[in-house]
Amino acid sequence: MRDSDTVAVYFLNAMLHALRDQPQARDAHLHAVGIDPALLARAGARVPAKAFAQLWLVLINELGDEFFQLDRHGMPLGSFALICRGLIQEPNLEKALRQCLGNFALFLRDVRGSLTVRGGRAVISVQSAIDDPLARVYAEETYLVLVIGLLCWLAGRRLAIDRTEFALGRPAQEDDALLWGPDLRLGSGRTEVEFDSAWLRLPVVQDLAALKTFLRSAPQGLVVRFRNHDGLVAGVYRHLRGLDYGQWPTLDAMARQHRLSASSLRRRLEREGRSYQQIKDEVRRAMAFELLREGRLSIAEIAGRTGFQEPSAFHRAFKKWTGQSPGSYRGRGLGSP
Repeated sequence: MRDSDTVAVYFLNAMLHALRDQPQARDAHLHAVGIDPALLARAGARVPAKAFAQLWLVLINELGDEFFQLDRHGMPLGSFALICRGLIQEPNLEKALRQCLGNFALFLRDVRGSLTVRGGRAVISVQSAIDDPLARVYAEETYLVLVIGLLCWLAGRRLAIDRTEFALGRPAQEDDALLWGPDLRLGSGRTEVEFDSAWLRLPVVQDLAALKTFLRSAPQGLVVRFRNHDGLVAGVYRHLRGLDYGQWPTLDAMARQHRLSASSLRRRLEREGRSYQQIKDEVRRAMAFELLREGRLSIAEIAGRTGFQEPSAFHRAFKKWTGQSPGSYRGRGLGSP
C-alpha cells in the first residue's frame, strides 16, 4: 500500500454507519487515524488508504463485528479468516465461490448471496432483509466487495465484471468502473454482478503460506487494492477513456508517457492485477455501453468507434459480454425509466 493510495469517503461512511448516532465517538476514531471528520459530508472526497485500513481494524475491534453491524447477527472477530481457510483447498473458482457464499451465510442473517450459471454467463445475486435503505446499500456493496475481492485474490488476478446492479441508488463514484465494470446500474431494484462464466474455471492459485500473508492486510486491503483510484491501472484507464480508439498508444508509447520502460509498466500493471490489453478491453466495453445508452449512433458506427472492423465482430463480442445483442441491450436501456 503506497502513501499516495486513496479510498472514496463513501466507503468511510459505510464503515461508520453503526456510529451515526454517536458523533463524538465517530469523530474521535477519525481524528485518531488522521482523518478530518468534515470530509464525511463531502461526496467526492478521498482519504489516505493507510488511514482507511487503520480505521477498519479499529472499528471491527470496537464493534466486535467484521461486518460493521450492518447485519443483525454480523461476523464475530476471526470470521473472515475462518471463511478464507477452506477456500484455498478448492480446485477452481466455481467451487471456491460456492463455498465462499455458503461460509458467509454461516454468520450473516440479513444478507445472502447465490450463484447462477447459465451457459457462458455467471451471476452472483444478493438478497437482503434490511429495512434501513442506507444500511442496506452499505451492506450489499460491502458484501460484494468482500466476495469479489476474495475471488480476485484466489485467482491471483482481477476478474472482469460485465454488469453490476444495485437495488437502491447511491452516489456514483469516480472509480466505480475499476471494480464494478463498465455497465453499472444504480437503483435498478436488484443487486447482482454478471461476468463470463469462463472465469469460474480458473484454478485457485493460493496456498496456506499465501493465506497467512493475505490475512495480515485483509479484508481492508481488498477495498484498497481493487478500488485504487490513484493506482497505475486507474491512470491508464482514465487516459484511454479520454482518447478516441484510433489514438490509443502502444504499450511502449504508454510506458514512455509514464517515464517507465515497457517491461516496468507491464510488471506494475500486473502487480495491480491487470494487463495493458485487459485495460484496453475494459475501456472498449465501457465505450460500447455508454454509446448504446446514449442512442445517438447506429450500432455499425459504435462498432467502428470501439475498434471493431466489422459490425458482426462487435455483435459477437457484445453477445459474449452480456448474453444479448447490442440492439436488445439498447432497447432495454431506452425503454427503461
